[in-house]
Amino acid sequence: MLIRPRTPGDLEACVRALAEVQPVDRYPVDWPDDPGGWLTPRGLERAWVAAEDGAVLGHVGLTADLAVTRLFVVPAARGRGLAGLLLDAARAAAGGRPVTLEVSSEGEAAIARYERSGWRRTGSSRATWLNAAGEPALLHHYVSPPPR
Repeated sequence: MLIRPRTPGDLEACVRALAEVQPVDRYPVDWPDDPGGWLTPRGLERAWVAAEDGAVLGHVGLTADLAVTRLFVVPAARGRGLAGLLLDAARAAAGGRPVTLEVSSEGEAAIARYERSGWRRTGSSRATWLNAAGEPALLHHYVSPPPR
């Protein structure tokens, strides 16, 4: 398994991986009309993939303002530490500066993982999109722990 920068040639495989994640995690909440565009949001500076045997198993992006975005791991590859390795790649690219992320309150496993890893919740807010209950999602905001 290899964590490496995402290339333009990876985008189709990233969309396939996202299609495995969406029905399980409802991430993204609604399937985008342009999933490749969704994986390349405005402000994205860099992105990485976790790849093995030609398949994309996970993805993460980092925006210009050092926010982690579009982090996911396919269900079949979970439990192998890929999310942590992807986050490590994004944090390394930040050069020791803190990075941030936000996660929906519905992402209980992700929240537990971040908190176990030393990420600190800095606040919460309501999203402009709806959660599974049809209400504005509650987003928790996190900042990365200091570099080791």
